[in-house]
Amino acid sequence: MRAREPDTVGAIVRDGFRVGYEVFEGPTGAPAIVLLTSWAIVHMRQWKHQVPFLAREFRVITVEGRGNGDADRSLDPAAYRDVEAVQDALDVLDAVGVGRAVVVGLSLGGRRALQLAAWHPERALGVVAIAPTLPSLAVTFDFDAPRDRYEGWEKFNREHWETDYRDFVEFFASQVFTDPHATKPLEDFVAWALDTDGPTLAATVPAVAAATSADAEVVGRAVRCPVLVVHGDADAVVPWAFGAALARWARGTLLTLPDGGHAPPLRDPVRVNLAVRDFARSVAPPPPRTTTWTPARARRPRVLVVSSPIGLGHARRDVAIARELAVAHPELEIDWLAQHPVTALLDRHGLRRHPASALLASESAHIEDEAGEHDLHAFRAIRSMDEILVANFHVFADVVDEGHYDLVVADESWEIDHFLHENPELKRAPFAWLTDVVGWLPMPDGGTVEAALTADQNAEMVEHVARYPRLRDRSVFVGEPGDLVTEPLGPGLPTVRDWTCAHFAFSGWVSTAGPVGDRDELRAALGWAPDERVCVVSVGGSGVGRPLLERVAAAYPLLREQVPGLRLVAVAGPRIDPASLRVPAGVEVRGHVPDLERELTAGDVAVVQGGLTTTMELAIAGRPFVYVPLEHHFEQQIHVPHRLARLGAGVRLDYADATPETVAATVAALLARPVRPVPVDPGGARRAADLLGELLPRRPRA
Repeated sequence: MRAREPDTVGAIVRDGFRVGYEVFEGPTGAPAIVLLTSWAIVHMRQWKHQVPFLAREFRVITVEGRGNGDADRSLDPAAYRDVEAVQDALDVLDAVGVGRAVVVGLSLGGRRALQLAAWHPERALGVVAIAPTLPSLAVTFDFDAPRDRYEGWEKFNREHWETDYRDFVEFFASQVFTDPHATKPLEDFVAWALDTDGPTLAATVPAVAAATSADAEVVGRAVRCPVLVVHGDADAVVPWAFGAALARWARGTLLTLPDGGHAPPLRDPVRVNLAVRDFARSVAPPPPRTTTWTPARARRPRVLVVSSPIGLGHARRDVAIARELAVAHPELEIDWLAQHPVTALLDRHGLRRHPASALLASESAHIEDEAGEHDLHAFRAIRSMDEILVANFHVFADVVDEGHYDLVVADESWEIDHFLHENPELKRAPFAWLTDVVGWLPMPDGGTVEAALTADQNAEMVEHVARYPRLRDRSVFVGEPGDLVTEPLGPGLPTVRDWTCAHFAFSGWVSTAGPVGDRDELRAALGWAPDERVCVVSVGGSGVGRPLLERVAAAYPLLREQVPGLRLVAVAGPRIDPASLRVPAGVEVRGHVPDLERELTAGDVAVVQGGLTTTMELAIAGRPFVYVPLEHHFEQQIHVPHRLARLGAGVRLDYADATPETVAATVAALLARPVRPVPVDPGGARRAADLLGELLPRRPRA
């Protein structure tokens, strides 16, 4: 799923050659930014981190590069000349009705952005050239000469591309991303490169290699519009000196990224996005807008809460903590930056959501797209959500930049924690991080590759916290030290428990259940007879649980045989249409139940997914339950079972074993076995609120 879908998808055809483009409309009357694709080894999806952010303020057009993506391939080297690429961009601008634009390009695209401005000055408002390949990369050996073996840059060779193209791609990607922890952009780069082939890429080489140092100076000096050159000083593909010289010749600004590699839009998207936006604002001011500034003396203390929408448990516990915080600080204003299904919960409780919530890209929809039949590879799903996370971080950063908050609370909002550590200068307020899980853990069938990727992700987290220990003013783990697993975070890294104990405060469990009163009265209010056996089936706030709902419902006839008169209540949640569920006659299907704990407490037995909040509330209420963890979901497969085993709560059933017969037998057995409530200190929400309240400004004494 993309963070922002194009408003228009089109193509131009010139001399029989088709080149695609996409348009992302900004505000009415907004200036245009055109993003040029780099070398044919990638395609215009290379701009996935830039488009959603820039399109909130500008009209953004991406132009495909010949030889990959949504453009024709050719084996004719003449098709790939710079003049053809520049004319493609001009024809696209004509097709979408843009006279002048800010022109942005990376690598070979940066070269062509400068050429467009030099050759057609009337069309360029300004140029952002990122790691521009001008002059050409100096390859000191013959591209067309076969070799006995290919090592390092010797892989830049026609024969090697025709016989082992992937090997070259993986080598070249390693040179593009010399930055640490760049595994995801490197993975994307390889996938995009494999959308074309060796012979096609080889046909581009004469044009790529054509630009000399003299050509670079001529082009640079011919540019008359403002220029920003962005270049990493550790670029292993295009030396930093190339960019510095171009900035000098074009009388432009040079932004150097220390230790930066060749593709900062992918490795350091936030920094690049802000640089492009600020430059574009300077040469093409967006439409005016109205703002308000409140003097500090007139401001009430304010808190911004951001809850992960992947499961409603985060939001329910955040509401409980916010209530305690409001009791201790009655003058406090609390805003919520949230998306569906969290917004449904907030609306029910009359809580104030920030208007910018409407700008957030849907994380829940992405997770649902990634899920299979009761199978969600959580690590991969969040990893593939990178463009959504970048887009949503920018929404958050803008809100905090304008909102003058006294405290930001992020509950498993991974993008906020990650990009603040990557861009610590963007921190505007005390920052508190809440979580009930620490550490990305690999699934056994992921093998050495997944083990290496999760370890790299954990290593980056450890390095972030060590480098900026006060960026998180408070880290709160919702639970106790014993709730943490003892698996290592990776080779040479501490265990999950040891590292968390060293860097977090512990609130204990934060119960999300409000007072339910007398259970018999509650059952009567729900329409359940005193002697009626009720089984509640619930799958949480996302749409991932549909297969489990239908599978448990399919066991209903067998359940009725073993437990005569049993009532089965299936709760679809906020993102599943109850009418769309396939269930046998007699199963009661309900939609979103905001206070689900009431049904779970009033019921006699439950079947649920392996989410932590629901299983913990069932354990606390003393209700027998079966939990069926999502396959490949590291949290539900490893972290949650560890907690429940420690408490002696719940019966685990793997989805592959959850046949109607097994489900019926397991539920019937649970109904015949007494279950005691798990003793949990009820003060978790208050303790969490106290830990957060310590970060708020002190009220002056009367």
